[in-house]
Amino acid sequence: MKILFVCTGNTCRSPMAEALVKHKISGVEVQSAGIFAGRNQRPNNNAIEALQQKGISLDSKSQPVTEKLLHWADLVITMTTQHKQSLILEYPNFQEKYYTLKEYVSDSDKKVWDELKKAYADYEEKRSQFIHNNQHELDNYRLEAEIEKKFRDDIKHIQQLESNLINYDISDPFGGDLRTYQETLDELEKYIDVLDKKIKKDNA
Repeated sequence: MKILFVCTGNTCRSPMAEALVKHKISGVEVQSAGIFAGRNQRPNNNAIEALQQKGISLDSKSQPVTEKLLHWADLVITMTTQHKQSLILEYPNFQEKYYTLKEYVSDSDKKVWDELKKAYADYEEKRSQFIHNNQHELDNYRLEAEIEKKFRDDIKHIQQLESNLINYDISDPFGGDLRTYQETLDELEKYIDVLDKKIKKDNA
């Protein structure tokens, strides 16, 4: 399996993720790149230090995302939803490969999404039926007000489910001190460990 990690400048999060995978997961080829990255820049010193404290070396050099890299990768893992959206806009032909790290490894979110899709569909069906039955008696303003009142519980249920969705972003340590980088590294490590289990399970 070939994995490409993507962040903004390819000096903090994505090279840290690359180093973690090299250290923890065997049988995987891995590279990292940045949407706005220059070429051959060293990783941030705090990123290097945070990894060194865990006995992991970080010696990659920055590179921008290219079509060649996207062709090479089986899986493109971004650090944030914004990174994923940027790739979809700039390189739409590869979008079946794009996931945020948390999205790719999270099963619990899939359940919430399934519930949400059902809740949206149920609400839409009830709403359409209500409009069909009442559109001749109420003007648009009254119609919307009645819908809001009648289906308050349905709307509340949808909002509750939406609030349970995971924030898909790995926090950006850029500009922070060593402690900030250590916290981002811990967050990355947690999800890279789940990624390891997922790869092993998928290949079993």
